[in-house]
Amino acid sequence: MPPATRDRGLEAAVELLGAEGVRALTHARVDERAGLPPGSTSNWFRTRRALLGGVVDWIAERERADFAPAALAVSDVAELAEGLCAMTEQQAGPFAVRTRARYALFLELADDPELGAPLRQQRRQFERWTEEMVRAVGIADPQPATRALMALCDGLLLHRLTVDPELDVRPAVERAVRALAES
Repeated sequence: MPPATRDRGLEAAVELLGAEGVRALTHARVDERAGLPPGSTSNWFRTRRALLGGVVDWIAERERADFAPAALAVSDVAELAEGLCAMTEQQAGPFAVRTRARYALFLELADDPELGAPLRQQRRQFERWTEEMVRAVGIADPQPATRALMALCDGLLLHRLTVDPELDVRPAVERAVRALAES
């Protein structure tokens, strides 16, 4: 499968995961959803496990590109709150299917040392980026502040994806950032 075809297959796999969950992910369903000839996905990813690994890597690559630290440069508390809100809005809006797929993979692969490791590594990268932003605006105790902000944003994001798609995350994020900055 050429790279463009491989990407089409991985995009289809993410759509399946995000819409129907991990159990829906099969080579045949990916081929069908991507409009590929039968057997195309299995030529690139010989096993379901290899397909899961490919999806994990693909999601991580896309998220790093979409949320690179340069795009998230902040100089004050208001910009930090704005950046966190924007990331949450993107993940719950245009990237909602990918976010659901990532959550499904986290749940499915939590106890899998091999396939779960890249997900946890990607999470740590986002923690480092967020901690850099927290440090940049001068919030004390940046590591626990980062964890608190990320946990808040994860909770708000999950709420948006599952319960209330119209939830305005801004008041909670702004309040949390201000409180951390004042402590």
